[in-house]
Amino acid sequence: MRAETIKRSSMLLLTAFIWGIAFVAQSVGMEYVEPFTFNAVRCILGGLVLIPCIIWQERRKDKKEGIYAGYNRKALLAGGILCGIALCAGSSLQQIGISLYTADTNVGKAGFITALYIILVPLIGIFGKKKVGAFVWLGVLLSLLGFYFLCVKQGFSVERADWIVLAGSVAFSFHILIIDFFTGRTEGIKMSCIQFFICGMICLIFMFFLEQPTWAAIWAARTPILYAGIMSCGVAYTFQIIGQKNMNPTVASLILSLESVFSALAGWVLLKQELSVREILGCILVFAAIILAQLPSDKIFGKGKIKIG
Repeated sequence: MRAETIKRSSMLLLTAFIWGIAFVAQSVGMEYVEPFTFNAVRCILGGLVLIPCIIWQERRKDKKEGIYAGYNRKALLAGGILCGIALCAGSSLQQIGISLYTADTNVGKAGFITALYIILVPLIGIFGKKKVGAFVWLGVLLSLLGFYFLCVKQGFSVERADWIVLAGSVAFSFHILIIDFFTGRTEGIKMSCIQFFICGMICLIFMFFLEQPTWAAIWAARTPILYAGIMSCGVAYTFQIIGQKNMNPTVASLILSLESVFSALAGWVLLKQELSVREILGCILVFAAIILAQLPSDKIFGKGKIKIG
């Protein structure tokens, strides 16, 4: 069992690494195509990449009889559609926000704002009557302070792009909760494939109505699109679904939050971007909030003593 846990933890760590680098691909891709065009192509590509994996998985069923017992098509379809809608909202808002950043804005900034979903997940859980520990509330305060140093300019103004990326983080929070609900009820690779085609088709509609895509522009953006489609979508999101299965959600969330660190490092190494001292302080506070939110306050302070909600 321990070996299985290490395997799933490694998959989630690789997911965070791929996502972190994907912020660079998304930023570079915006030099050639618009947000919905980028997401439509990458998601459809991600879905196509998984079809051979599904065929291989189907052939294995004969060798491992009963491994998919209890799975049903209704859960698969519902999970795929809901994940696709949430993914479309999150990735589109994130992509639009990144496209609005100026050339000197570090992609790590978007990564740290996006990572706030780690704080938002337990907060949204309140509406499901789930108790929230004291460390989560402290993490919320720290994240807000970090968001202030990271995004708020002189005169207490926040860039519109920051708010859009933050809205995308809210959508990603629902995406994680949907995956948490359906994982174990259906086949992860198939659900991942469905979510990409759903997300891609929705983005296609917006692409044709709001943008002016051309094959020349898409071809010019082929490298970032291929990375985002094959690695970020096809590989990473599938690893997320498989890795979250039977994993402690606290550990899973903490590992995925490293996406923000990898995005800052990728921007520094690949794009030669630098963060100001104020922005570095904001990143440290956000990352501290992410870690703090994962600590089991009931075990540290005593079960039930500092529970809120």
